[in-house]
Amino acid sequence: MLHKRLVTVLTFNDGVLFRTKLFNPDYRYTLNFVDAWSVDEIVILDVTRPGHGDRANFDAVVRKFASQCFVPLSVGGGVRTLDDVRRLIALGADKVVVNSAMTERPELIGEIANQYGSQCVVCSIDARRGADGNYEAFTHFASRGTGYSAVAWALKAQELGAGEILITSVERDGALSGYDLELCRSVVGAVRLPVLISGGAGKWEHFVEGFTRGGASAVCTTNIYHFTEASICSAKAYLAKAQIPVRI
Repeated sequence: MLHKRLVTVLTFNDGVLFRTKLFNPDYRYTLNFVDAWSVDEIVILDVTRPGHGDRANFDAVVRKFASQCFVPLSVGGGVRTLDDVRRLIALGADKVVVNSAMTERPELIGEIANQYGSQCVVCSIDARRGADGNYEAFTHFASRGTGYSAVAWALKAQELGAGEILITSVERDGALSGYDLELCRSVVGAVRLPVLISGGAGKWEHFVEGFTRGGASAVCTTNIYHFTEASICSAKAYLAKAQIPVRI
């Protein structure tokens, strides 16, 4: 039986760890809560706006994590060329996360997959729910609509060669009120790829819902560890008690 994954997502603004809310850096934090020996994967994302930071600061973060990380490490933020991918892989990344490049150079997905394998490419989709109830995929820090539904964008990423989909509800980011399960189910039901759900986790029950009601292959959490003393081990114990197959 395939284990469900618990993934920690960390966002960095100019090399400094921040909590985000509605996709904006909110509060600054330190890294002492990260338990890299219990979490299944770590995703680190550069959310520095263009012209507001030094890329070298984030590269230093990637290098430090890779030297101390014993689980798969995915890295994203500003990945737009194969040279970007090569640099991050050389720094120690196992996977790269691609978002805005899908509108600018969609062929990049296939180029990465051809050179490093599909398992190396995570397509990140930031989705907003419109007044009509439909979800649109957004890019560029969730500021630009693609004109595609979240499902259509995920199917396009799959066709281009992505190996995983990371789906995030923009409205739930930082809310701690639970995942958007409808959004997750719609994407899971459309693609053959593993789907990671992000945005909204505030308690262990939300992880269970992400798996049982959302159908996710992995649940991602960011801000929850900024507000509790509970460890990732505790989260996994809770999931196991709820009969979710996780790696203890």
